[in-house]
Amino acid sequence: MGTLADFLAPEGYRQPGALSLVKELRFPSEAGRAFHRALVDQRENLATPYVRRVPLRATEPVLLVPGFLAGDYSLRLMGNTLRRHGFRTYRSHIHTNVSCLMTNAALLERRLEAIATRRQSRVRIVGHSLGGLLARALAVRRPDLVSGIVTLGSPMMAPGTAHPVLLGAADVLVRLSRAGVPGLMNESCVAGDCAREGWEESRRAMPQGVGFTCLYSRGDGMVDPESCVDPLSEAVEVRASHLGMVVDPRVADIVVSHLTRRERGLKTA
Repeated sequence: MGTLADFLAPEGYRQPGALSLVKELRFPSEAGRAFHRALVDQRENLATPYVRRVPLRATEPVLLVPGFLAGDYSLRLMGNTLRRHGFRTYRSHIHTNVSCLMTNAALLERRLEAIATRRQSRVRIVGHSLGGLLARALAVRRPDLVSGIVTLGSPMMAPGTAHPVLLGAADVLVRLSRAGVPGLMNESCVAGDCAREGWEESRRAMPQGVGFTCLYSRGDGMVDPESCVDPLSEAVEVRASHLGMVVDPRVADIVVSHLTRRERGLKTA
């Protein structure tokens, strides 16, 4: 992608090759695993009273943010799992994550303000891929609203080394924006002020009291796993494809575990 800023692809990170997409062929089996879990949960729901199924009612709400080219629908299964464990979840209201990064960041900031006001609590964010980059920027910008983030396959350290398929899709969006199509990622998002502001925010230290967990997978066919590990985070390796991170129940269980650990800390504080 010729218009991409060099600082988004620092040395030391590897761009996945064309054949790395083969790793994403695991997605059908991951989706099948999610379908099986849903059937099991449905049987348990019929057999067990609701009050016994929910071990705790979480204090802090959770905002779910989708990845590049995806929308809230992509995190529906993740949301179902979190709600079964007592977490209140909220959609981002992003139908397709193709807009200007700063536009989406402003949208999410307003969404956080509304949720925090409604629940009288700071909010935790679970973001997939690009959604995780947005989550990190918001945590740095508004620690008064964000108590912690969990990122799933988010290449925060080198977004410019994502698979050529993703970079090519971004290039198409920039060209369409240049041609006058409204509401799309533009040149500033990949090489201008928008990109620079997002990158600088992603390098700032997380504010004190804001939790930060990065989930990454060596089975990720879309981004370099190493680019998903922020040295300031608690890094957790999972077994999933890039797309599978949002549907595989094993990943959802790990997200639940990390959110629950913090929730228990709040209950005992």
